Parts: sequence; structure tokens; C-alpha cells
Amino acid sequence: QVQPVGSGGGLVQAGGSLRLSCAASGRTFIGYAKGWFRQAPGKEREFVSAISWSGDAITYTDSVKGRFTISRDNAQNTVYLQMNNLKVEDTAVYYCTTGLYYSGTYRPESWGQGTQVTVSS
Repeated sequence: QVQPVGSGGGLVQAGGSLRLSCAASGRTFIGYAKGWFRQAPGKEREFVSAISWSGDAITYTDSVKGRFTISRDNAQNTVYLQMNNLKVEDTAVYYCTTGLYYSGTYRPESWGQGTQVTVSS
């Protein structure tokens, strides 16, 4: 199965912004929801945000609400995660995923390679 490819990570100071992008082939993008997870050092992987194929269902974990915005461009087979007002605790490897919504809950089915986001104080 073709994995989505995430990019856009980097080093930024607290309060700064980054935009992550995730491109996928058409057969792993069309009709699927997309989501982002992250894993900080020594912590379990956690859900960050997801968006349905149509964009009418969007979910965020509480800690990023009001700061992160997920969006997608279906013509470009790309999903984005705009991250503003970044905090040190946002430091993690971010993973782009492909999945589906089941009863309002996003379930990833495939994982891309992670991209590192480091926020300095």
C-alpha cells in the first residue's frame, strides 16, 4: 500500500507557526479521511486532528483547538495542518495518516513517515 508522505516540519520558536503537508497517491486519497497524529519523546502516540473526504467532519484534540487548522485540497491529493502559536509541548514527530470516520471517530488505516516538529522556548 502506498504510504502518504508528510513534510513541512522543522525548528521554530514558541509562538511561531509551521504548516505540515501530506501528499498521497490518488487511490489512497480519494474518498478517504485524513488525519494527523504525533508522538513526543517518551510518550505514546496521540491523535491531533482529522478531516473527512468532503471536509464536513473535522476533529481536533483539545490541546490544539484554536491553534491548529486542518484542511485538504482534493485536487492536489494533499492535506495540510497549519500550526499557529506553537508551544514547547507541541514538540513531536507528526504522522500523516489515511483512514475513515466510524460513528464520528477517526480511525487511521495507513501511516506515513513522520516529520519532526521542534518548538524551542
